Amino acid sequence: MTNLPPGVWEDDEYIYIPEELLQHFPQPYREAIEAQRQQGSDALRIADQDIQSLVRLAHDIPAASSLSYIYHRLRTATFEPTTEVLMEQEMMTTAFVVTYARLFNSRRGGSGIARSKIPAHLKQVHDDIIDIRHKRYAHTDEHRSVGSGVQIKFSGSEFNVELQLQLGLYIGGRNEWAELVSFIDEYIHDRLQKILKRLEDKTGYKWSFPVGPAPSWVGDYG
Repeated sequence: MTNLPPGVWEDDEYIYIPEELLQHFPQPYREAIEAQRQQGSDALRIADQDIQSLVRLAHDIPAASSLSYIYHRLRTATFEPTTEVLMEQEMMTTAFVVTYARLFNSRRGGSGIARSKIPAHLKQVHDDIIDIRHKRYAHTDEHRSVGSGVQIKFSGSEFNVELQLQLGLYIGGRNEWAELVSFIDEYIHDRLQKILKRLEDKTGYKWSFPVGPAPSWVGDYG
């Protein structure tokens, strides 16, 4: 490994030097570096609005990846009629619904996907998820899929209280959710490419975004 001075580090492509060390460089190097920095700053100012869009979209990418993984887990989980398995399904369904709704909320810092962008045949499925999020998981309103109560029995010598719980679930997640997850993945990818293209057009420089192979669970919904 190269022995670098304190504060200087490198990766596979670049060596990073703190600004305070630039004063020790020969003047021609300092002038070249300053000119390049000014060039980059000018380009960033021109594209500020699109850069902000890119930053907001970056908030959505981890959530979209999580959503895909959660749905994969729902679809591939082995089901048995036990309390533990039902609670596992409920836990993953809660994670799916909350993560999905987060992608449509621009106030959390992301770009926020507009309902109007959803394909017409999936809008009702989308609305059902948002309704579940609001009434079952986020607030105190009672959703039709869940209910609880007590039954009191008198034996002649004592009262016995029994808890009654009604819990509605799509075991393995709802089938139509697969289309919504795929739509979100494609939508975010398309938005990213459009933003990068606008940045290239405005600045005259190519903009790249690190893209690797899709995780094994993407599209693997059982």
